[in-house]
Amino acid sequence: MQTREPLLPEGARRTAAWCGVALLVAGVAAVLIWLCIVLKTALTPVLLALLGTALLGPVHRRMTAHGVNRSIAAGFTCALLVAVVGGAGYIVVTALVDTGDQIVQSLKDAGQWVIDHFGIADGTNVDDLTANAQKLVEKFGASAAGGLLTGISLVGSLIATSVLALLLTFFFLRDSDRAVHLAHTVAPRGTGDLVEAMGRRAFEAVEGFMRGTTFIALIDAVCITVGLLILRVPGAVGLGALVLVGAYIPYLGAFISGAVAVLVALADRGFVIALWALGVVLAVQVLEGHILQPMIQSRTVQMHPAMIMIALTAGASVAGLLGMLLAVPMCAAAFGILGELRGRGAPQAPAEPDTP
Repeated sequence: MQTREPLLPEGARRTAAWCGVALLVAGVAAVLIWLCIVLKTALTPVLLALLGTALLGPVHRRMTAHGVNRSIAAGFTCALLVAVVGGAGYIVVTALVDTGDQIVQSLKDAGQWVIDHFGIADGTNVDDLTANAQKLVEKFGASAAGGLLTGISLVGSLIATSVLALLLTFFFLRDSDRAVHLAHTVAPRGTGDLVEAMGRRAFEAVEGFMRGTTFIALIDAVCITVGLLILRVPGAVGLGALVLVGAYIPYLGAFISGAVAVLVALADRGFVIALWALGVVLAVQVLEGHILQPMIQSRTVQMHPAMIMIALTAGASVAGLLGMLLAVPMCAAAFGILGELRGRGAPQAPAEPDTP
């Protein structure tokens, strides 16, 4: 019997198969992103609660290991979270309020210095640039930072989201021991162990990212604040607060906060002090990139800087500033899951026979 030759050659059939897989993955990803946008009102507190749980999980586990009731330990941990976040927020807001006008004026002076010394078009002044910047903020700010809960004021939405995230953090901490049973219950038959392993790897990646980023942010903020205080740059504490907050947005946050510090030094202390401020910022970034990051986050999922920038851009396009904050932890969780699947799919090396 004569066998029919395939319509397409082997290479074309392989290419078509891979294209089908790529289209399927892209379709699933598009549906998930659409669901995240539609359900962002409910999804945002859950994601924030997961970040809080990842950050304070070790404290809760240590308390329960010493015999403390799980509910009491979860309540104490949430109270600690409120105290730490509230205290840090108060310090940051107070520093920015106290020195905000000075920083803004310094930035305007720096802009005017750049215009005067680099021969930008006649008639251009920093007030025009400031007005244009304000128009841009008014045009794009609502879509980037606002609109978290449609139809509710921004302050009310932030309060509601924070309270809901805090309550969810309490329940996640208290009932974390039931997560394994839940994974085996909802997973298809025979895949409970795989779902549990993927969940553990994803949460460990987020946990490591949150702990490492918080520790690195504190070190960066303290070092830059001390350096600016030594250089007698005005608003050093407020600039350090910007560094602390911006550290949770990798690369982009450090670049913006560092640029602001250098511009303030340029406007108030002159070109030489600005160079010293730039040296302080660069030294801290080198310390972070070559010592702190490898040492602190060596056991977590490592992502290429290009992947982080792509994740930040995608997060900003989906959910503005909140998306930028959540993009990297979610990517860390995804890479943790992929690492678990790749480890399970790797072929096992055959055991060597015992020699007599």
